[in-house]
Amino acid sequence: MKKVFVIAMECEAEAVARNFPDAREEKLFGRKVIRGTLGGEPTAVIVSGIGKVNAAASTQLAIATLGAEKVLNVGVAGGLDPKLRVGDLLRVARVVQYDFDLSKINGTPIGTLDEYKTPFFELTVAGEGLPEATVATGDRFADGEEIVGFLRKTFGANVCEMELGAIAHVASRAGVKVHSWKAISDVAGNETQADQYKRNLKACLDSLSAKIPALFKAV
Repeated sequence: MKKVFVIAMECEAEAVARNFPDAREEKLFGRKVIRGTLGGEPTAVIVSGIGKVNAAASTQLAIATLGAEKVLNVGVAGGLDPKLRVGDLLRVARVVQYDFDLSKINGTPIGTLDEYKTPFFELTVAGEGLPEATVATGDRFADGEEIVGFLRKTFGANVCEMELGAIAHVASRAGVKVHSWKAISDVAGNETQADQYKRNLKACLDSLSAKIPALFKAV
């Protein structure tokens, strides 16, 4: 199976799987997997659950058990740049795990894993015409001026979420390419991002679902 999706939430996975004419569910090592075809090509969606540990385990499952040669990740995410709008779709160019910090031990910049020289994982971009994103991944829902300012100043990030950094880390070790696209469900500003997320989630997923066949074909 050349392309496998690793997706955090059930609702995000459903937005992809509704494009499968022959979707069927199973469990692998306790995780929900939806198999089917997309554009005539066999594929699968692994529902990882939220957070970096879940994402890492599911990525390894995609590669080692399903034979993924490319890992695809789509879903909603928070916008850190006030110029972004709810519903915007971005292709991810790079990602950093902002809550990993060995700076006091070895002096490396925040986000730099022990075996790496840079905090960033570079992704393979696809999706002509889409703006590019620098994503900050951490095991928290980033909301508020302090964390938003930190992510923008330290990493130049314009999007935040909770899984992609771990997906990229595992895939990099295995020599597997990662493609990711994020639909903006909430944007930093006067209103809390949590409130925006709850209000905009369904509309963002509906819009994202319609774009899945073209994104899948692009890789």
